[in-house]
Amino acid sequence: MNKTPLKPKEIDALKRSVNFDEVVLGYSESDALAEAARCIQCKAPKCVAGCPVGIGIKKFIYQITQKDYRAAYRTIREKNNFPSLCGRVCPAEYQCRKTCIFTKKDEPFASDGAINIHFLERFIGDYGMKNKISDVMGTGLKPVPITRPLSKFKVAIVGSGPAGLCCAGELVRNGIKVVIFEGLHKTGGVLRYGIPPFRLPRDILDFEINCLKDLGVEIDTNFIVGKTKTLDELFVDGFSAIFLGLGAGIPSFLVIKGENLCNIYSANEFLTRVNLMSAYKFPQAHTPVNEGKHIIVVGGGNTAIDAARCALRLQKRAGMKPDTTIVYRRTEVEMPARRLEIEHAKEEGVIFRFLVKPSEFVGDENGFVKKLTSLECTLGEPDASGRRRPVEKPGSNFDMECDMAVIAVGLKANQILTKVTPQLKVDKYGDVMVNPETMETSIKRVFAGGDIVGGEGTVIEAMGMAKKAANGIINVLRSL
Repeated sequence: MNKTPLKPKEIDALKRSVNFDEVVLGYSESDALAEAARCIQCKAPKCVAGCPVGIGIKKFIYQITQKDYRAAYRTIREKNNFPSLCGRVCPAEYQCRKTCIFTKKDEPFASDGAINIHFLERFIGDYGMKNKISDVMGTGLKPVPITRPLSKFKVAIVGSGPAGLCCAGELVRNGIKVVIFEGLHKTGGVLRYGIPPFRLPRDILDFEINCLKDLGVEIDTNFIVGKTKTLDELFVDGFSAIFLGLGAGIPSFLVIKGENLCNIYSANEFLTRVNLMSAYKFPQAHTPVNEGKHIIVVGGGNTAIDAARCALRLQKRAGMKPDTTIVYRRTEVEMPARRLEIEHAKEEGVIFRFLVKPSEFVGDENGFVKKLTSLECTLGEPDASGRRRPVEKPGSNFDMECDMAVIAVGLKANQILTKVTPQLKVDKYGDVMVNPETMETSIKRVFAGGDIVGGEGTVIEAMGMAKKAANGIINVLRSL
């Protein structure tokens, strides 16, 4: 057996860093068969426990080895409505791959020997898309039996991000009428405004969403629940239950001097301009975005990596010499970003500076940022996150040229809805509080999941909460 995972083909770094085309090309059939053959079909597969939605990983990989791709597709869709999507953006090295038997004990993330489960899932998802077998209702591939007594109910889904889409899929497959209310003019939430096209092509996202529409899910855009209508008004409109998948859309900042200078973006604004509003196509698209000669991105998560890779592409697009740097106050080991994305960023030319803590942005006489002053750090004892705390080195101040910066240090809960719904209990961070068993909030028949509950997390974690909430909704509706 080959002990080394098969790496999928990728676009060359020099070619891909000048455009927003997809970087990873995925597995061919022969690649998928070779990688699936590495799985030893454990009697008690730990990889399943590592998947937040509990996909039958062992089963679908075996079905790949038998070239029964339709069955593999059905197996995945029993637990996950969006295999092509998740196969591209799930941080598998921290989840299913990390629990693979080939991952060495005490590894901080999946070892080089773990099965590439996510690439196999993507292969099957793309097979289903290309062969038009994704309409599970029309092909006999019914992962969940339709329960007709539930068809008299109507459920409102607030938000069309991963949590909202997943909850909608679970409910509609049980015969429940579902309407998604999305505040933006396009669907997808963070999948569209946060993740760049070179990681998640828009045709893939649109296809997955259209599958839900084909199943009967209605989507109403430009509809802000809490402004357009309140939760009470939705109940008056005949909805029997409501799911809140609002996400976490309020950016956090460093709270340092000079952070309000011109040409300093929150990652939320920067990525929304680039991804949702297609600023990288300007002037064909009407939304501009500034392009600095010396760009600094502050942060160590996937959002920081996405912002840096977008910024570098914009520099090249403008004919500039690429100079995009990520500064992070810990080391690469502690970075929460996906290993694959870090590797891709390095290949494309993004510079990484570790153990650096920004202390002040300095501007010119016109109020535009010109440099960043920072301190060097060492690592101390672990903090509440379990990672070693960065400790400043006294007198280690140094300056970096910076005429544009992106702050990517996390997101907080959007409070548009919670502020006008005082009976909806939230914690000190503004996140909605739920019963962890049912995901029901302090308001009866109102459920929640995703980043609005647990803070900023992964796509698949949001979907795991949404599936639990869908089960809670179904149980409540059955009792009515």
